Amino acid sequence: MASASVHAYLRLFEFPGTRAFTLGNLVARLPMGMFGVSAIVMIAERYGSYALAGAVTATGLAATAVVAPYTARLVDRHGQARIALPATALAVLGSLLLALCVHLRAPAWTLFAAYALTATTPNTGGMSRARWQHLYRGDAARLHTANSFEQAADELCFMLGPVVAAFLCTALFPEAGTLTGALLLLGGIVLFTAQRSTEPPPQRETTKTASPLRAPGMLPLVTVFVATGAVFGSMEVITVAYADGQGQASAAGPVLALQAAGSCVAGLLYGTRAPGGSAQRRFLFCLLGMAALMTLPLLAAGTGSLLLLAGALLVAGMATAPTMVTGMGLVQSRTPEGRLNEGMTLAVTGLLGGIACGSALGGQAVEHVGARAGYVVPVTAAAVALALFSTVTVCARSTRRRSRQEPPTAARPTRAVREPSPQRWISRGSPRSRPRCSSRTTRGSC
Repeated sequence: MASASVHAYLRLFEFPGTRAFTLGNLVARLPMGMFGVSAIVMIAERYGSYALAGAVTATGLAATAVVAPYTARLVDRHGQARIALPATALAVLGSLLLALCVHLRAPAWTLFAAYALTATTPNTGGMSRARWQHLYRGDAARLHTANSFEQAADELCFMLGPVVAAFLCTALFPEAGTLTGALLLLGGIVLFTAQRSTEPPPQRETTKTASPLRAPGMLPLVTVFVATGAVFGSMEVITVAYADGQGQASAAGPVLALQAAGSCVAGLLYGTRAPGGSAQRRFLFCLLGMAALMTLPLLAAGTGSLLLLAGALLVAGMATAPTMVTGMGLVQSRTPEGRLNEGMTLAVTGLLGGIACGSALGGQAVEHVGARAGYVVPVTAAAVALALFSTVTVCARSTRRRSRQEPPTAARPTRAVREPSPQRWISRGSPRSRPRCSSRTTRGSC
């Protein structure tokens, strides 16, 4: 079983150039797990406010949620190398300005403005998935394995990123995590975009295609991703505050890493299994599992033990990767041809918007009710995601059931009969009802 699992992933890299672009993408994706924790620790250390830290990170993520779809559309139209590199350079500039403003203890509004510049960060995971889709189009088994690998890579970066960020910010100086993340992001994108042989060709003709957001079922799915992102955003802020309240601020990174580790392992195992049943049903069960497991950190936090909380996050994280893999599969199946990167970026945009809301809500919860009670926020967000998708699924089934029961001509009953009725012919004096004139018939009777 283990050898078969390894072989399934090794088959992905049989195509030349896949290893090089994967390496560059991993380097560029690692800062995604660093920036949030780095900003929270950095701002809380210098300004003494978790509410401000959560609000700043939420603003940056909200700006990314607005800008990212346009960046992805440019990537689809003009190519990854031509757009991703300058967009990354502008995002790195924003990170450097944020670190400088925090170090100088500049007014709070400068933090919001600087972090908003990072909104141009390209969706590295989406670009990587687009390359797999381009290389293995039509091979459902390999694409499922590739999506699972990409989700595991996301979780690996979110597992290592908080650890590296917490270590740098506490062992060196508060701005060290943000500076290191900016350099890694720029270097990884340079390496990734240099691999031109695996890059999907630009889809210039997609300018005439409707937005992926208008595709059937896409908008409700993005809404579910918003609620799912709120789980991640609130969990990050609350866990950092909880560890700080226990006098172990440096342990926040490793504790969050355990959640990502559980998700990474679950994602790799999920990728070796052939998907069974409909994707909608699998997604519903994954959301149900996530909503159930997110209650574990809430219960563990009530004990006051950071060790128990770490174990609860490890188990709770196991529902994350299967949920995201299945959800991204639904996004890919509903995205119009030639708009794949934009479609997946819309899903990531939903996640980022949810993370932004979750970060803000988590910061407010810590300030008002404390970190222990704050774990109610991710539990509520997971329940909302489950309720939203359940409602959408039930409504879709009801619509299909009504369409099957209705007769084919019920929609347009007035246009079903085009020929005039016999009565109309008779009333108008049709040839069939008129008497024939003869020599014996008077002119008036005809």
